[in-house]
Amino acid sequence: MRIAFVSANREQLPDPVVPLGLLYMMSAAGEQHDKTLIDLCFEPEPLAALARALDDFRPDLVAVGMRNVQNADYTDTAGILGYYDALMATIRAHTAAPVVMGGGGFSVIPDALMARFDLDYGISGEGEHAFAALTQRLAAGQRDVAGIRHVLTRDAATPPPGLGRHDFLDTNRNVLPDRRWIDPRYYRHSGITPVQTKRGCAMRCEYCTYPLIEGRSIRQRDGDAVASEWQSAVEAHPDISHVFVVDSVFNLPPRHAHEVCAALVARGVKTPWTCYLNPVRFDAALAEAMARAHCAGVEIGSDSGTDAGLQRLRKGFTTDKIRQTARLCHDAGIKDCHTFILGTRGETLDDVERSLDFIELIDPYGAILMAYKDDREAVDAELGARLGDFRARVLEAIERRAVPRARWVVPSLGLRFNDRLFGALRRSGLRGPLWQHAPAQ
Repeated sequence: MRIAFVSANREQLPDPVVPLGLLYMMSAAGEQHDKTLIDLCFEPEPLAALARALDDFRPDLVAVGMRNVQNADYTDTAGILGYYDALMATIRAHTAAPVVMGGGGFSVIPDALMARFDLDYGISGEGEHAFAALTQRLAAGQRDVAGIRHVLTRDAATPPPGLGRHDFLDTNRNVLPDRRWIDPRYYRHSGITPVQTKRGCAMRCEYCTYPLIEGRSIRQRDGDAVASEWQSAVEAHPDISHVFVVDSVFNLPPRHAHEVCAALVARGVKTPWTCYLNPVRFDAALAEAMARAHCAGVEIGSDSGTDAGLQRLRKGFTTDKIRQTARLCHDAGIKDCHTFILGTRGETLDDVERSLDFIELIDPYGAILMAYKDDREAVDAELGARLGDFRARVLEAIERRAVPRARWVVPSLGLRFNDRLFGALRRSGLRGPLWQHAPAQ
């Protein structure tokens, strides 16, 4: 069977992102199929490029990856979905092959997107087993996909309820992403390659969609296997100068984080790296282990500067833990960048101001400030209008406090987050996450 994989994501702020999920799917499909990756990230005319590629390849199945339903600065959902509308129209105009969609963005609101795009199939959540089973049946001439976990059809567009541990794969027996297909422009642009050390997140943050995508069951990869993939990826591409660990949270559980760090040290891997970090169960011993393994920076979902806000968001930690995490990172020589999502449900403008006071108090290396935007606003105009008025006032408060602080980034306002700035920094030769190159205060 001929399978065309379409990486539709074109977001390049702050950097273009390697389509790791599709690379896993390309491996999961197996070598018995004729495959191609149509990556639209760098195409000046993406729909025309897609049309040409489909005409040339003549696929039997089109697999579309949908990374997000919002753009990186959280200012737009309508434009993203409009782009996918046009993408689907182009696919339908150039092939009669069935279309399956998956990815993080799709898994957040699969029912609505199945209907909107009139998809033949969808995969909600973890996709390797589901995609392999789907392609096996389609290759055998079967259109009935009943019984394949996580696969949706026009007639059954709701994922099975109560997915449990048995529904998720063993990450130590999973395929590796097929990195042969990666466009070298990703590496020439930022020097960053992604690596995943585990899947799943047991935390219960009120707004987070990770459990919808990966489940709550944490499945860890063997530390030496991670280090082996890491080392091989870096050695295969001379333009790679940084690794980003894409786990929902790297340091949970701490034992596994220590295992990965020890494996990297044992192999002599010295490529600097960045990860997402949670203040829960982060201590000096782990900070030092990460530093020895050449961790350069951590991105922390602190979210609120008030204990009441953290409790409402079900973060599982307090402001004291955020302070401690900032201090531990500083002591270990690891740059810390805290993300705050202000104006969430139940917050007042006074709460927002208190969070801004807190950010000044902890004085992190970097801070990314966002006004809350619900993913469901992408398909619910009434919800978007209701939340939009308050969000505008939240952004006014953020802007007033952020403008004089050189390491505070406000994506939705374009404050230290725009094409012109990032382009200049990359042209100057800076690699890795750009927040780590922020100027001094």
